[in-house]
Amino acid sequence: MSCDTGIKPRKTVKIDQNPAQQFSQEKKAMSSTMVRREMPEFTMEAYDAKTGHFTKVSSADYKGKWAVVCFYPADFTFVCPTEIAAMNAKYDVFQEMGVEILAVSVDSKFSHKRFVETEPILKGLQLTIGADTTQEVSEMFGVLIEEEGVALRGRFLFNPDGICVAQEVQADSVGRNVHEFIRQVEAWQHATKTGEVCPAGWRPGKKTLPVNTDAEKMTGRVGDYITIEEIMS
Repeated sequence: MSCDTGIKPRKTVKIDQNPAQQFSQEKKAMSSTMVRREMPEFTMEAYDAKTGHFTKVSSADYKGKWAVVCFYPADFTFVCPTEIAAMNAKYDVFQEMGVEILAVSVDSKFSHKRFVETEPILKGLQLTIGADTTQEVSEMFGVLIEEEGVALRGRFLFNPDGICVAQEVQADSVGRNVHEFIRQVEAWQHATKTGEVCPAGWRPGKKTLPVNTDAEKMTGRVGDYITIEEIMS
């Protein structure tokens, strides 16, 4: 399997039902998202790279915390270890922000252990990697490619209430940006704490929109509060 090269269209599963039912099911599938939903309940085996031991992880471990569940297609591939290593390089930053990280693929915990031990770029890994061998967790999060038996690159951010506030899902050949993800976490934590909202590209120290106090005045007049130059700076 070469999950990191080439983009293949997902197969459409034909269902023996009338056209109206078929359209309804396809529409539901296309509009499905984890955003504003609660974290699905799960339990699975895992490899804790920090301790070098096998463990178990569950959704209950992340209750009351900021958490990111980060799916990747497979061990022993090409883009996947670079993404894991990038998240690990910012591990201390995530810890300072109070964010727990769980990486997940459909590989076994034994595969994860061997992957971490043999891939040079994963030296010093501190993350826990979930083993979704039944593929049930990937399916619950909506990232499973059933015909290939792997997950898409799916990254889901949950707030302490267990609600997904952001997700990013993409195909295999391009890795995700950990710097942009940290920016999103900072923005979500600020918005959650203050009740303000963050404009495009917001970073700590930049102007927010105080809709919690000036919503009526701001409606239709956002340009009186912030300029495109401020947004793009």
